[in-house]
Amino acid sequence: MSLHQQPDSPKSAGLSRRTVLAAAAVAVPVSALSATGATAAPAPIATKPAGTTPAAVGRLFDKVESGMAKYAIPGVGLGVWYRGREYVRGFGVTNVDNPTPVTADTVFRIGSTTKTFTATVIMQLVERGLVHLDRPVRTYLPDFATADPTVGPRVTVRQLLNHSAGWRGDTFVDTGDGDDALARYVAALAQAPQLTPLGKVFSYNNAAIGVAGRIVEAVTGKPYETAARQMLIDPLGLAHSRFFRSELGGFSVAASHNIVNGKPVVEPSFEAMPRSLHSFGGLISSAQDQLRYARFQLGHHGYPRLLRDRTRVAMQSNPGPGGTLFVELDGVGVGWMIRPTAEGVKVIQHGGDWSGQHSGFLMVPKRDFALTVLTNSESGPGLTAELFADDWALAELAGVHNLPAVVRPLPPKQLASYEGSYVASQVGLDGVESSFGIDLTADNGQLLGSAEGQPALRFGFYKRDYVLSLGLDGTPDSTRANFIPGPDGRPAFLRYGGRLFRRQTGAARTTAGRQVKSLAELTTPAR
Repeated sequence: MSLHQQPDSPKSAGLSRRTVLAAAAVAVPVSALSATGATAAPAPIATKPAGTTPAAVGRLFDKVESGMAKYAIPGVGLGVWYRGREYVRGFGVTNVDNPTPVTADTVFRIGSTTKTFTATVIMQLVERGLVHLDRPVRTYLPDFATADPTVGPRVTVRQLLNHSAGWRGDTFVDTGDGDDALARYVAALAQAPQLTPLGKVFSYNNAAIGVAGRIVEAVTGKPYETAARQMLIDPLGLAHSRFFRSELGGFSVAASHNIVNGKPVVEPSFEAMPRSLHSFGGLISSAQDQLRYARFQLGHHGYPRLLRDRTRVAMQSNPGPGGTLFVELDGVGVGWMIRPTAEGVKVIQHGGDWSGQHSGFLMVPKRDFALTVLTNSESGPGLTAELFADDWALAELAGVHNLPAVVRPLPPKQLASYEGSYVASQVGLDGVESSFGIDLTADNGQLLGSAEGQPALRFGFYKRDYVLSLGLDGTPDSTRANFIPGPDGRPAFLRYGGRLFRRQTGAARTTAGRQVKSLAELTTPAR
């Protein structure tokens, strides 16, 4: 599920996670723009499922249509498994310049939900005895190297897949279109700094899943995309799921849109994705295929037996270190985020973002429920936050709720320990490192977050070290974040959108301040 950097050009795009800050930056409600003369997206056009629609599903449809109008989203693909029936529906249009209806088979880039496909293929190899989760990566990639020389020999396959490898995870360097793209990408990770001790801290890590994809290549002797299709995508019957745009001939394809003056505008530069990123964000798929995949992961009968039940359940169990990624997480199992609820029922979740394409995906196995939503606009995070970070859909359709979070003011002395500048970095498609961050100051019992001197959001504490993201007016949104203490007990990192923002001190704080990008740029191309 994953803050992208709003690209000035395709080369500056980063593949990362969605944030509600992103929604605030790019998914401005159309009603707020009406005074400027901006117009909403075209009215939704839906392909309706046959039969009677339950009231709860009907309310979900209404919420999607409302969100499309609110955030100027041209098209949405939606799939729901609810009380033993599928409801798959397209809303709106694929392209505002050539407005054909979105259908159940219209394809969108699903972004980081691709990571769960990579994890599933790894588990198929585990079942065949070709990969062992708790063996070092070097068992399969003997030349694998990390910036911290003590980590490369020790990091395990499991630690790649549960996001506890500890090095900087946002490396998006383009290594070309050849079959060696992923191998070259993994070699470049030798420069990624180690942020936290191996296996100890959850930090969302695109790069680590890239290493897992490279293991698939090394073990099978095939390019990642070929192995994923032959082992999982094609046997499962996902007829509208591909990695390369050259394979989409004859498909209904959702074009990517930017938001310009409140209106969705087709943005061709958003379409391209480097091959080096395919194993952690590159799959293109439809609502129908994603719902079929969800039912396979729920263990429904009638699907090819590509994993044993105990293996499938193991992927959704035994989480690594916990924390937050928009919601609170018990941790990540094997590729799947495991989200607690007030009722004690676990939500199994992912989602993804790329420029102009944002999606959500969750399952509640104990309720036999699944939901997938695909959008074709840079404003998509507004809708996906409402459906996948907020608990409206979970409450309405699965009867579960987020853990309670009641904001309470803290005295200035307590807030002072959290004040400071927090900075993260990523490497863009052009191989250039950039830093971005947030300055936090105490204000009226909460923390005020600013970038380049401009207030951007507030954080309100609801338990020790855990905060809700708030609007400047104090209105809570759906995003949760948390601080990670260092050895001295003081905050060492802010975990926001799953990423680690290191607290700066002394001279480093001054330098970081000059590098910090505007929070308006911290949106999302794929968690």
